[in-house]
Amino acid sequence: MCAMWRLQVAFCTLSVLSVSSGGESKARSCSDVRQAYNAKGFSLVNAPHQEISGEHLRVCPQGYTCCTSEMEDKLHQQSKLEFENIVEESSHNMRTTFVSRHKKFDEFFLELLDNSEKSLNTMFTRTYGKLYMRNSEVFQDLFTELKRYYTGGNVNLEEMLNDFWSRLLERMFQLLNSQYHFTEDYLECVSKYTDQLKPFGDVPRKLKAQVTRAFIAARTFVQGLMVGREVANRVAKVNVNPACIKALTKMLYCPYCRGLPGLKPCHNYCHNVIRGCLANQADLDTEWNLFIDSMLLVADRLEGPFNIEAVIQPIDIKISEAIMTMQDNSMQVSAKVFQGCGQPTPLGKGRSTRGISDVFSGRFRPYTPEERPTTAVGTSLERLVIDIKVKLKESRRFWSKLPDDICARGKLTESDEEQCWNSHGKGRYFPEVVKEGLTNQLNNPEVDVDITRPDTLIRQQIMALRVMTNKLKNAYNGNDIYFQDASPGAKSGPLEHQIRSTQKCEND
Repeated sequence: MCAMWRLQVAFCTLSVLSVSSGGESKARSCSDVRQAYNAKGFSLVNAPHQEISGEHLRVCPQGYTCCTSEMEDKLHQQSKLEFENIVEESSHNMRTTFVSRHKKFDEFFLELLDNSEKSLNTMFTRTYGKLYMRNSEVFQDLFTELKRYYTGGNVNLEEMLNDFWSRLLERMFQLLNSQYHFTEDYLECVSKYTDQLKPFGDVPRKLKAQVTRAFIAARTFVQGLMVGREVANRVAKVNVNPACIKALTKMLYCPYCRGLPGLKPCHNYCHNVIRGCLANQADLDTEWNLFIDSMLLVADRLEGPFNIEAVIQPIDIKISEAIMTMQDNSMQVSAKVFQGCGQPTPLGKGRSTRGISDVFSGRFRPYTPEERPTTAVGTSLERLVIDIKVKLKESRRFWSKLPDDICARGKLTESDEEQCWNSHGKGRYFPEVVKEGLTNQLNNPEVDVDITRPDTLIRQQIMALRVMTNKLKNAYNGNDIYFQDASPGAKSGPLEHQIRSTQKCEND
């Protein structure tokens, strides 16, 4: 009987202790969690005032908790939104750089062309008067085609420039021999003598080499800025898969459910989660760095031998020099053309028989530096390129460094390795940090990454960068790959066409 009584007392004591212990745990306040949860914009209707049993939790530890199922679901959605915003914000400066520099370079280049065309028009109107105005479409067409090439049109620069000089020769030849009548067939014969007679001296050859190299470099460079912008914008809109969202919820908000809303993740813990979530983005890095390096090489060309500003600004003077050369050699040129194409038919009586001195009464007068147009968009190519180069260098290794930027100590993670959230509670995080990239996620302890299924969008961007890098390398050498695989109506705009073009080149 006595033994029975002692057993009952012991049982009652254990029960009291158990109730006391459980009561203490259940009685823990959730006021801090409620306050933090409400600060996120959520209603407190489903938020408990004290801890409850956590068997219902699917992501967070299932001990006593301050989270209901509804709270965990909302925090799960919040994790996805916050991660998307973090990636967007972390890449904002880099993406803005490509947007702003592309816009500035584009404005500079187009204004440079406009200024050059206005300068030529003013100079030639002043020098040649109505004679120029009656033939101004030849020069207008030149600038139209240059702009069309720059903006992505399928223009063969060499052929276009050859056509310009042939048309100019035909017009000049008629003006210098205005006492004759010329048929279209005769003028076509005249244009065939352009290369043989060199009526404009060495200006066409030199200008063709300078314009071709400079325009190819400038157009490819601005396309590179555009591609960099498009790739960065697409990749920044990260595709968050369910395994990543689960890992993010566990890292960012399970501390709430454990009654520790102010506890930040451990630094290495964050690295494993973010490297798992951004595994595909990290794989972009190799091709991104090659692209940036190629952009920097072309930028060096733009500063040096392929300087578009040095070619375009004095183009009016160079063309006028060519016209003066033909004026000076008009007698010899006409004699050789008459010999090769036959003697033309003289005009009837009463028709114009003006000679060269009557036609070209004015001589070209160069502008003084003060009269030249102001520099495009208030800057110079050199200053523009120097600025862009600095920004390009800063964007190297951007995608592989992104987890480091996101998990920076003090910002998202806790500096004290003993006082941080380690996925279970407060304390040190022991697992090793995995390397970046998809194949290295096989042993990621935090995110279940399927390394056999690369992200399709990322693979497309890798290909787009590869295509652009190939174009930049060609531009560095003064070549335009679109004339190596030219197809009717081909344009240099969409990335898909660029990919097809390069694949064709590589297959050939």
